[in-house]
Amino acid sequence: MVRAHIRFRGTVQGVGFRYTTLSFAQSLALTGWVKNLPDGSVEAMVEGPRAQIEELVAKLKNQFGSFIRDQQIEWLEVRGEYKDFFVA
Repeated sequence: MVRAHIRFRGTVQGVGFRYTTLSFAQSLALTGWVKNLPDGSVEAMVEGPRAQIEELVAKLKNQFGSFIRDQQIEWLEVRGEYKDFFVA
């Protein structure tokens, strides 16, 4: 189990990015949150098995590849503080 702090930049607001992330994360049994930031980027904090988090990112790239200009992932130690995944 790991924790990933992820930031997506590009045209990622106003295209259903957060709710698609929510759907994908729930289908992969991941916990955490996703939210829009004032600078137009989207931030997510995700916990679960690393392979599932990598699958989440791959699904988002597949769905929104033309909208994502850049992404950053910081791998952290899991804290287990979330019970589900939600839009913050």
